[in-house]
Amino acid sequence: MQHERPIRVLVAKPGLDGHDRGAKVIARALRDAGMEVIYTGLQQTPQMIVEAALQEDVDCIGLSILSGAHMTLLPKIHQLLVEQEGEDILVIAGGIISDADAAELKNNHGIAAVFGPGASTHDIIDFIRAQVRPTTVEG
Repeated sequence: MQHERPIRVLVAKPGLDGHDRGAKVIARALRDAGMEVIYTGLQQTPQMIVEAALQEDVDCIGLSILSGAHMTLLPKIHQLLVEQEGEDILVIAGGIISDADAAELKNNHGIAAVFGPGASTHDIIDFIRAQVRPTTVEG
């Protein structure tokens, strides 16, 4: 018998951010929407994030970044995903990111969407659902 596997999302805080309240709110909203959520905690390196995403076979990586290092860390995460054949993983970001930087990240660095402060959790959930194809598993 086949059934759809829930969408798997890795929520990560790259860099030296010390605040994770927003990431935890997003993680809970995704979980409440029926997604499987893996939260990696604070101060993750790009390598740690990509390794966890590949090990956990996630469909999406949600990056929460407030430190201002998004133009360094997010392109590095995308580069590592490409190098390790994980470029099919949807990558989204949220946090304090200017419109110009968001456009650069989306156009040139593999970030599918950037959600700013005050973004609706419903919009984030709807975006992920629209982008990730359901995976059918035997069982």
